[in-house]
Amino acid sequence: MHCDYLIKNGTVIDGSAHDAEPLKADLAVKGDRITAVGNLSNVTAEKVLDAKGYFVCPGFIDTHAHSEFTLLADGRAEGKICQGVTTEINGNCGLSAAPLYSQAFEQRQKDLEEFNIKERWNNFSEYFALLKKRGLAVNFMTLAGHGNIRASVMGYAGRKPQKQDMKGMLELLRDAINSGAGGLSTGLIYPPGVYAETEEIIELAKETALHGCIYTSHMRSEGDMLLEAVEEAVRIGFESKIRVHISHLKTSGGKKWGKLTDVLKLIEEAGLKGLKISCDRYPYTAGSTDLDAVLPAWVYEGGRGEEMERLKNSEVREKIKKEMPHSKDYYGNITIASVDSDKNKWMEGKRFSDICGALGKSSLEFIFELLIEEDLRVGAIFFSMNEDNLKNILKQPYTMIGSDSSARCFNGVTAKGKPHPRGFFFFF
Repeated sequence: MHCDYLIKNGTVIDGSAHDAEPLKADLAVKGDRITAVGNLSNVTAEKVLDAKGYFVCPGFIDTHAHSEFTLLADGRAEGKICQGVTTEINGNCGLSAAPLYSQAFEQRQKDLEEFNIKERWNNFSEYFALLKKRGLAVNFMTLAGHGNIRASVMGYAGRKPQKQDMKGMLELLRDAINSGAGGLSTGLIYPPGVYAETEEIIELAKETALHGCIYTSHMRSEGDMLLEAVEEAVRIGFESKIRVHISHLKTSGGKKWGKLTDVLKLIEEAGLKGLKISCDRYPYTAGSTDLDAVLPAWVYEGGRGEEMERLKNSEVREKIKKEMPHSKDYYGNITIASVDSDKNKWMEGKRFSDICGALGKSSLEFIFELLIEEDLRVGAIFFSMNEDNLKNILKQPYTMIGSDSSARCFNGVTAKGKPHPRGFFFFF
């Protein structure tokens, strides 16, 4: 037999069983298929790789990714491929590539412009066609973001959906699943998901369950109301009769670290009662999201334009301040990951305390001014978690690894800022 690649002398872990012993074997590859595994001493190949001292295994699945736009901008996905990731699950935390109608479409324009994406689309069928034309280095699977669905129907209004709103959201959800989305995701700290009550999610999750799909959630709280947030996810699962997956399970903030035992107990008890429940986690004690996530939820209502107007209003800013954290330690543990303007590039990779010291400003005033200058487009890294809790979460049998990051490359349009290292090194 002749093949394209022959990988010899490796320790093969094929993923066929979680308790299977690694196998010392050779592996033959022809085209895009593995054609043989075993003692292949009689096989010839165009290229032979000696894997002695190395493990040979299938590509890793990144169970929590955010590559909807970066893959369309640059399909090489070097940050993922170089760590062995060959499949990504996208559309997490309520944000997906589609549906994009009305205010949901408008809200995403700056993201598309940032990555120089010229194409526009409304639904998953159109988006998947663009991805196929683009060509990708990884396999792509996505969930349908509740944030997209709600904003497409209701915009960023902080109210309950009316009967017609619910009908519109269910129609968009069905279209997303019929087009290939694998489930429904929520981001219950982000607009507009933050305005959704549990009953709204249950109704959408029931429809998702009818199609045999999954419900995943960036929960309503990962700190003060963490236990209540887990209870809500469990309730949605039981009342909707749907599989539940908790995104990037964590205990955020020193005073909340002691809640983990009760959190794991809640999850395990739900499993014993028949709920199929799992979670993912990245192996870092720092999270990353947009800087304006530190603002009270009411500030986001109406979309980016109205959020900016509130930040520019000195009287409203005083009201916002009263509802924001005031601990110096809280802000001292934030690092700026990315900004949009050249003027503020020097801040990337620096801690709040260092930047505020250099500027002679308080943390709160700095946040307001930076968000206004950058038109809200500021990424940040938040150091708020505990190493022992991290290890405990990772060792649970229902925990999967997810980077919570987008696929980036070492050069080109996606090589910007100083993003969280989980986008390149979370398996190492």
